[in-house]
Amino acid sequence: MGRSRQEKKAELMQAAEGLIDELLDWDEQAEAPTLTEIENVILKLRQQMGQQMAEEVLRGQEARTPVPGPVCPTCQREMRYRGSKHKEVESLLGAVELERGYYYCDHCQSGLFSPG
Repeated sequence: MGRSRQEKKAELMQAAEGLIDELLDWDEQAEAPTLTEIENVILKLRQQMGQQMAEEVLRGQEARTPVPGPVCPTCQREMRYRGSKHKEVESLLGAVELERGYYYCDHCQSGLFSPG
């Protein structure tokens, strides 16, 4: 069973508080930062929060039933489920960690990560 909304929210709030603390620590140590320096720090922190939010939503997708026997794109035979695998993908928000069902074609000896 997946985590509750409250558990997800608590984890995201904790991550946000950590990033806010990081910003405030930087602000206390920075001597007369330029607007560009301030923007760069904030954009970096915003990207980190976006990645964490995306990973949280994607983790919720993992709890769903794996895609049953997709067809191999090469030989059109049914592929076998081989368990979950971790994979890092580049998204518009940056690198995010995924855990997805992994399928394998014995005939072509190729693998495929399920889309969701």
